[in-house]
Parts: sequence; structure tokens; C-alpha cells
Amino acid sequence: MHNELKPDRYVSFAGIDADRNSIQLVALLRRYIDEPEKTNPFWEKFKEKLARVGQPEENGGRSLDELFLIHSYLNNIRELFEDEQDLPALELLEKIELESC
Repeated sequence: MHNELKPDRYVSFAGIDADRNSIQLVALLRRYIDEPEKTNPFWEKFKEKLARVGQPEENGGRSLDELFLIHSYLNNIRELFEDEQDLPALELLEKIELESC
């Protein structure tokens, strides 16, 4: 039976707040990657990309957003949250992946 209350990206993106979910996930991610003892060169580059979100003039004319970066680095983000045993962040990541990626 199809649940009419559950958003389904294959039918419509209606009811899916991808922007809010992505911004929320990035905030959860920043708790780790902004800590000097937990970051590394990969996450430093990732933060440079985050700084260019919504600034196509700073990114060769391409407009980045949080969802694009999450989609592009899904496995890296998942690995970090798994290493930190951050179940709420993993749940949100899975929700974003299922609904929006």
C-alpha cells in the first residue's frame, strides 16, 4: 500500500525540504570538521567548497549548494558520522539520500 503522507522523490519533490535538511546536515557535520583535532586536508578542502556555496563568481560560474556537496561526498560524510557514532546525523543523511540524491 502506498503511503500518501510519505514524500516520494520519484513522484514529486513536493513535501521534501531538501534545502533545510541539507543545511541542517552541514551544521551537524561542521561540529566535527571545524574541530582542529578532527579535521584533515580533505575536510579543509570541503570547507573551502562550502564557503563558495551560493557564490558562482567564486566557483568558475558554477553555483554550489549544500545538497550538491552532500551528494558528491556522501560516503565521506557517512564514514565520519559512523566513526563518531552520530546516529541522528546518520539518520538525517539517510533521509537526504533517499529523498533527494
